[in-house]
Amino acid sequence: MDESHSSIDVSIWRGDANGGFQSYRVPSRSDQTVLDVVTWVQRNVDPTLSYRFACRVGMCGSCAMTVNGRPRWTCRTHVKSVFQESKLEIAPLSNMPVIKDLASDMRVFFEKWTRARGSFAPNRSRTKAVEEIRPDTPARRFADEAIECINCGVCYAACDTVRWNEDYLGPAALNRAWALMNDVRDTAGRERLEAVSAKGGCHSCHSHQSCQAHCPQTLNPTRSIAGLKGLSLQAYLRGEIKP
Repeated sequence: MDESHSSIDVSIWRGDANGGFQSYRVPSRSDQTVLDVVTWVQRNVDPTLSYRFACRVGMCGSCAMTVNGRPRWTCRTHVKSVFQESKLEIAPLSNMPVIKDLASDMRVFFEKWTRARGSFAPNRSRTKAVEEIRPDTPARRFADEAIECINCGVCYAACDTVRWNEDYLGPAALNRAWALMNDVRDTAGRERLEAVSAKGGCHSCHSHQSCQAHCPQTLNPTRSIAGLKGLSLQAYLRGEIKP
């Protein structure tokens, strides 16, 4: 069949957490992404379909959804790479409440980021000269390895510990904490370490590596969390934080 006249059957989640999948027939196109499929349905079949996207080029992470059971950036996922056994099932990200259709409520995700003290606390005011940071120091290398997270929520949706433990801060928040713990310009290290060492913090991680396996940025939050565990233990032995 000529590609311009072929089509694929797609199942898309509709409604809130109590909703269900609805089937659509979508034209098949060369190099078609999953985001292209969702956009076609919204523009040509049902304008009430809710979902998020922005850049469409793999920079913002806002188009993350669950595709055939796996959290992915839909703008960088080609249909031909995931269309298995004539199946394409698109759902909102897991481990978060569903607002409507493919849009998940990320409030808890960002609240945990705040609990992990994910905001940079500078040691200089804007009137002082910019501090020179050597890129070859161990601390800076650790920070650089973790700093490229863009808060897409894929690792959080893939995390088994988040699914089992609602108090768990999650890989993204802890990865951010690790980056800041290695930033010599930050002044909130002790408070941050206390936060990530408390209930639901770094010691709740089971090191399943789901976050690393799914991260579109190829980061390794499990390694960052292991670093936090080490810092936490050292601080406890020195009497700087309580168990």
